[in-house]
Amino acid sequence: MLSGSAVSDLDDPGIEPLGLDDVREATGRIAANIERVIEGKPEVVRLSILVMLAEGHLLIEDVPGVGKTKLAKALARSIDSSVHRIQFTPDLLPSDVTGVSVYNQETHDFEFKPGAVFANLVVGDEINRASPKTQSALLECMEEQQVTVDGTTYRLETPFMVLATQNPIEMEGTYPLPEAQRDRFTARISMGYPDVYAEAAMLSAHAGSDPLDDLKPVSSAHEIRGLIHAVHAVHVSDAVRKYIVDVINATRRSPDLRLGASPRASLQLLRVGKAQAALSGRGYVLPDDIQQLAGSVLPHRVILTPEAQIARRTAEQVVADVIRTVPVPRGTDENGPDR
Repeated sequence: MLSGSAVSDLDDPGIEPLGLDDVREATGRIAANIERVIEGKPEVVRLSILVMLAEGHLLIEDVPGVGKTKLAKALARSIDSSVHRIQFTPDLLPSDVTGVSVYNQETHDFEFKPGAVFANLVVGDEINRASPKTQSALLECMEEQQVTVDGTTYRLETPFMVLATQNPIEMEGTYPLPEAQRDRFTARISMGYPDVYAEAAMLSAHAGSDPLDDLKPVSSAHEIRGLIHAVHAVHVSDAVRKYIVDVINATRRSPDLRLGASPRASLQLLRVGKAQAALSGRGYVLPDDIQQLAGSVLPHRVILTPEAQIARRTAEQVVADVIRTVPVPRGTDENGPDR
């Protein structure tokens, strides 16, 4: 994990090419494993897998006790790869996250001690409990998949994914994530309360033991790299690309938004759209994929105007309204929309 090379792991000729059937089988296996812990939330589980295959990062935001950390841990334990957990606290230091150079008296030289971020899957619990200085330690690794310490850059292995949780209700003693940090998360999801039947099943199955204790890996980092490679091969037509740009531009013109979505948002929307198509067994992206995912990819990146806040509008509602105003390209073939 301390490679100094700038070449992506996905360029490795040893990666086994996988087809769309392989993607569906593998992701179905991972989803079924996660659902042994997280019951009654198939769409939440699916989105977390989509973000992983899109080489993105996931922000899980909801009230306490609904399974935010369990979802992150279940996904991490389903992949036979390196996993580190960071409990974000006010006294956590940036060096605890990225690593630090320590002087070795025997060699009379400095040696690098990697921090918790050097893993395939990094679970950041209550990320808004850490100071802004510590939060910013994640900026470089989340965007560029590398860490720079004392002038030396260290590459992070693929897959690399940050799964962060935060509680939006109790804000005392917290530091809200800045816009630059939120924009680096591919998607934000809310767990929500389970339905009556799922909660009753949870009481029956989980009362005596923690299902995480018995969760075994059903995939590997090598297979995930192959799945990501397969997602890269999904076709995106010019019409769908233009549709994504139109959606992003519409957020920038919305009278309810003080800040619209960034160019990074359009790229992330494209990537999760390709992952969605692959999981659906298609080799091309449809406008429907973009519409379905925009509600998870865009709201945490935009800022409402004071008037919209006074009217008690949410970012999700504004984004949904924006989507409805953008014309959808019509006509499809085996390569997706063509006009």
